[in-house]
Amino acid sequence: MTLYVGTSGWQYRDWRGVLYPADVPVRLWLEEYAARFATVEVNNAFYRLPTRENFTAWRDRVPEDFVVAVKASRFLTHIKRLKDPAEPVHRLMSHAAGLGGRLGPVLLQLPPNLRAAPELLDACLACFPSGTRIAVEPRHDSWWTPGVREVLESRGAALCWADVRAHPATPLWRTADWGYVRFHEGRARPWPRYGRRCLATWVDRIATTWPGAQSDAQDVYAYFNNDPGGAAVTDARAFAALAATADLPVTRTPGPAVHH
Repeated sequence: MTLYVGTSGWQYRDWRGVLYPADVPVRLWLEEYAARFATVEVNNAFYRLPTRENFTAWRDRVPEDFVVAVKASRFLTHIKRLKDPAEPVHRLMSHAAGLGGRLGPVLLQLPPNLRAAPELLDACLACFPSGTRIAVEPRHDSWWTPGVREVLESRGAALCWADVRAHPATPLWRTADWGYVRFHEGRARPWPRYGRRCLATWVDRIATTWPGAQSDAQDVYAYFNNDPGGAAVTDARAFAALAATADLPVTRTPGPAVHH
């Protein structure tokens, strides 16, 4: 098992002085990020799907051990609302294939007003190439049923564990041999930071649910989406340190904050 720890995106102006030295130009921020983290979630793919050439260029700029998780385009999840998935899934995966061996999981974040539709979800998951790791983040309470859990388990898809304001926003179901966790907003100060106790609780949940540290299949991906003020960077660093203390194999995270 490896715990991959990163952030949702890397291009945030207020991370200058937190993660990026003041004299490093924005065009080199991906290289700087990849030297400090081993994974990133490409969150902006949701708003505009990058071209295959974009993905290929990113692949060429990061180390071989770097893993890129890709948030699916909103065309599939929010406009089509999982209906007629074959073409948007094919387009997403043909573009993301530019990442080659750097491609990690694909995240399907569903609209908050999309009620449970296990048949649509099953048909959508069936369109992805065999072996693709897909995490699903439903955001309507109607999804928390045995039928939905069965769809996820049968397709080997991970229920995305989401934290909002230091509380799980989803059931803590393990539906695959790997896991995916997203941290949206903490309750510590300054906003939107996470407190140490909350992060330690999440480390314990992961360690308890995926106890097989010797198994490569049991990877867990954890991304901090609370980007304002560099909170995601600071919290990812603290989370990784707590995980290491709990003897979880964790990927690299930054050292102390850089200075202006």
